[in-house]
Amino acid sequence: MLKKLAKWLTIFSLLALFVYTFVHPLLIPIDHLKKEFPKETAMMKYRREQFEKDGKPFILRYYPVPLSKISPYLVKAVLIAEDDKFYRHEGFDWDALQKALEKNLKEGKIKYGGSTISQQLAKNLFLSPSKNLIRKIKEAILTVRLEKALGKRRILELYLNIAEWGPGVFGAEAASRYYFGKSALALSPFEAVRLAAVLPNPLKYNPLSHEPFVEKRSRILLTLLKKRGILKEELKELKQDLPKDEFKEEGKEETEDKATEIAPEKESEEAPNKDGSPGEGEDRLPKDNPLPKSLPQ
Repeated sequence: MLKKLAKWLTIFSLLALFVYTFVHPLLIPIDHLKKEFPKETAMMKYRREQFEKDGKPFILRYYPVPLSKISPYLVKAVLIAEDDKFYRHEGFDWDALQKALEKNLKEGKIKYGGSTISQQLAKNLFLSPSKNLIRKIKEAILTVRLEKALGKRRILELYLNIAEWGPGVFGAEAASRYYFGKSALALSPFEAVRLAAVLPNPLKYNPLSHEPFVEKRSRILLTLLKKRGILKEELKELKQDLPKDEFKEEGKEETEDKATEIAPEKESEEAPNKDGSPGEGEDRLPKDNPLPKSLPQ
């Protein structure tokens, strides 16, 4: 009798696990996201509960705006920093995933994700930041659904509006107001790369700080922005924001490609993930691969 009961309990548990892992992500409504911004995301809720558990006040700063109201400098900087192949994949960067898998196997646990912007959006909208196989499977299913239902432009628009940029600070507009006292559309190239630089761990790093991690990522991102089509009339502003030798005179070849200074693939001790484990840090920054000059309509 007890053996039969144990057998049925095992079967029921496995069935429940299957439904939770594979069926539940298929039932989450997403069609409303085509035109609406979420009132609260899973990540916002998670942070609120964290703050309340620690007895700290949680002030949510979240002001979603259309993509047209976000500086193109920030859009490009985030794409370079977080997902340089965004327009060339269908939700997953298989090269990054392979590298992450190799690292995880070496470490003996899930530490690296190799997540694209689409995957990050799925996680931030609907899931917890925990790192385990079940969560990754659910994230993958939701990523496929988001790619098919929303398209690249809307995915990017949603991501830029719900990405975490500080304690209670979510989205480009909130981050721009909080750190620079201006709208997201008014961000300069320098301000844009500072925001993009801290995305690996926005609760540890401040865009206004002079920490080596933030400084180096900002410098690389700003150089790549310039190489990928910053208008000539903006070069004066760029030169004011960086040391004199950061940009060469127009018409002269650069003797050193700053993009090649990016550190090789390694575990970053400077940029841990939000749960305290080491993150992917600056090794996510790409070498120079051209982005589309204009965003898809």
